Amino acid sequence: MKRTLLGLLIPAIIFFIWQFLSWAALGVHEDNLRYTPNQMEILNTLKGQLEDGTYFLPKAQPGMSYEEEQAFMKEHEGEAWAVLSYHSSFDSSMGMNMIRGFATDLVIGFILFWLMAQMAGMNTKRGVMIGIAIGFLGFSAIKYMNSIWFDQNTIPDLIDAVVPWALSGAWLGWWLPKSA
Repeated sequence: MKRTLLGLLIPAIIFFIWQFLSWAALGVHEDNLRYTPNQMEILNTLKGQLEDGTYFLPKAQPGMSYEEEQAFMKEHEGEAWAVLSYHSSFDSSMGMNMIRGFATDLVIGFILFWLMAQMAGMNTKRGVMIGIAIGFLGFSAIKYMNSIWFDQNTIPDLIDAVVPWALSGAWLGWWLPKSA
């Protein structure tokens, strides 16, 4: 039981601490959430115009024929575009988000522990390589693929995909042979 608890708890703590460092202390994501001095004017313009959700602008109206949609896309080629996440109410409390984040980190820790515990010949180097491989697969399949279409800076997300996975893999690669 102690083996399993440490096997999932330590990677969860590594992920949780990395997320704090990445977003709050190190500023890794600073360029992904930029400031504009026009923010209040923009928000006041949007207020009452949108429901909570994520929007791609400009987007063809639902129900348009294929030909109409193609004409719409051609008409807006070369113009400004945006991906906008709109929420009608700002909530700065982080308690529930932190609980949900750590719960997810526990699940991640358990899955990584379980996968690595199934492998023979585990060591620190192998653990690092497995961690990096899993992190890179997740990054490539989701965040990077989305960035191809939505032209986003993915370097911060790549860092987030490699660092905590490599650290967790290193710890499990070192610890698993000793705890068996």
